[in-house]
Amino acid sequence: MLKIESVFILRRHDVAIHKSVIKRQKQAEKKHLINKSAKTALKTLTKRVEQAAAEKKADLAKEALTKAMKAYDKASSQGILHKNAASRKISRLSLKVNKITSA
Repeated sequence: MLKIESVFILRRHDVAIHKSVIKRQKQAEKKHLINKSAKTALKTLTKRVEQAAAEKKADLAKEALTKAMKAYDKASSQGILHKNAASRKISRLSLKVNKITSA
């Protein structure tokens, strides 16, 4: 029979010794949660644009695109997304919307 060893999961705060390291870890966790929620919001906005494009509703797609573009620009300026990644995603969304409006 195999003997299974128990694995201890250490919290990040348990490992740190210095006060400055503990503070930095707390700040990193807070920033991680903020960035995660911002990325989730961006994904939601992207889905709204794609859904409107799939349903071929040009007006809704344009409105959703402007909101998404603004959010992606803000996220890239805040450092949540790389600026090239943001511009790539904006470009792909605008292509989808432009296909609807031109047709």
